[in-house]
Amino acid sequence: MLEKYNLKMPHVVYSGENSLENIKTIILENKVNKLAVFTDKGIESAGLLDYPMNFVNATGVEVSILDDLPPEPTYSQAQKLVDEFKASKADFIMAVGGGSVMDTAKLASILATDDYGVHELLDEPKLAKKCIKTLMIPTTAGTGAEATPNAIVAVPEKELKIGIVNEEMIADYVILDAIMIKKLPRKIAAATGVDALAHAIECFTGNKANPFSDIFALEALDMILNNIVKACDDAEAMSAKNKMQIASFYAGVAITASGTTAVHALSYPLGGKYHIAHGVSNAILLVPVMRFNEPVCRAKFAEAYDRCVHGEKTCTTVEEKSEFMIKQFEKIVKHLDIPTSLSTFDVPASDLDILVDAGMQVTRLLDNNMRKVTKEDACELYKQIL
Repeated sequence: MLEKYNLKMPHVVYSGENSLENIKTIILENKVNKLAVFTDKGIESAGLLDYPMNFVNATGVEVSILDDLPPEPTYSQAQKLVDEFKASKADFIMAVGGGSVMDTAKLASILATDDYGVHELLDEPKLAKKCIKTLMIPTTAGTGAEATPNAIVAVPEKELKIGIVNEEMIADYVILDAIMIKKLPRKIAAATGVDALAHAIECFTGNKANPFSDIFALEALDMILNNIVKACDDAEAMSAKNKMQIASFYAGVAITASGTTAVHALSYPLGGKYHIAHGVSNAILLVPVMRFNEPVCRAKFAEAYDRCVHGEKTCTTVEEKSEFMIKQFEKIVKHLDIPTSLSTFDVPASDLDILVDAGMQVTRLLDNNMRKVTKEDACELYKQIL
């Protein structure tokens, strides 16, 4: 555990019923002249953008909609939207979407006045400084991008995803309104929810874990384990959905204070090379990596059991508690019908060496894993999911 640690969070967070109403106050308080709205065409076609735009339009502010963004964008695709934002001359950013939308909006907030772009930040992420304030409105309960200083982009030439980390990208405002995820398809709710689950348990068991990150990671884990199934299975379970939103945010805060580990490190090639959705990639690797980590994380898993299991506790030893937690992760992934094998995505076994080489490049996250991951270990982990 770190001996020195810090906590950085968005300036203001609104949550609960009708929290979208705060959009009007935010726009007026910041004397916005022109608002850039980052979103994607899927959000628009689902009618989700209408909810926040009703409040935006009530202010009479000029608006520029930036929606030409594919899922899991490359750095050049993110740059295209950044360039459109620069041309718009907007003075405030509102992002309405999932992780890719929010990450691209965050990049725009620190690149608005610079000659360099996203590509340069791959090697020098701290180069840029925030020049435009941001409001994040997530439409999933999973990525936690509304809370983090990270922006994830695909790098095709490396067949990998890379996280650009810069504290300047932390949002100024966040709105967590469950109406934004009420109609979320179960498949997406499941994948993004397990992504949040991975964030929580990875941050709690990482080398950089500390008293600040533990508070948020444990609370997130408790809320996710006890709400994710209901939130995904029942379209009307608004309380569970709101708790998942809050848990996703908490897990994002934990990332900022601690960081993810080998689950995310080894999942990056799955998105970068095979375009497997980020949450699904993490779900595939979650149980294998947790089982690999169990010998050195046993006490942490037991602590998580004591916190997250309510009612009668049947496990008494540290070993029993640890095993129970891993089996719970496994049950959730199975119940939510998330694939657990790369064969579902036609990933050939002959690509094993490519996966290992790419995964081992993500040293920023592998170094945070409590159990050292060697090239041979990565090979064995990938073999389990091929």
